[in-house]
Amino acid sequence: MDNATRYLVPTGIEPIMNKILNLVPKVGISVAGGRLLAVRGRQSGQWRTTLVNVMTAADGQRYLVAPRGHTQWVRNLRAAGAGELRLGRKTETFTATEVADADKVPLLRLYLEKWGWEVGKFFDGVTKDATDDELAAIAPGFPVFRLA
Repeated sequence: MDNATRYLVPTGIEPIMNKILNLVPKVGISVAGGRLLAVRGRQSGQWRTTLVNVMTAADGQRYLVAPRGHTQWVRNLRAAGAGELRLGRKTETFTATEVADADKVPLLRLYLEKWGWEVGKFFDGVTKDATDDELAAIAPGFPVFRLA
């Protein structure tokens, strides 16, 4: 699969589990930093939501990483340039800037350190212990956004 278009569609029981897990932040519970990402659809203009892990780097900057690749939420966020992070009744608006592939290596490593237990299966055997070259090789397949 081409890294530039890599998209792992949820299969089997995953769509059902995703619907259930999306309810958790709606009631105000954050598991491992999870938030409900809301982004306007690039064609419909309707709000679309999905559960995401908000990652905070050592410098305090926050990021979203797309472990399944160039998903619909990624495409919508690229088009909208902004969205909301929701947890219960709290809503935080943000703008997003996509991170260049050359700058993703430390971010992918940190993401795998924090959530490899949850999303490792989407990384095709690449772990937090991978070399910089290995992480750089997969970087195009994993969109990353800096939040402001």
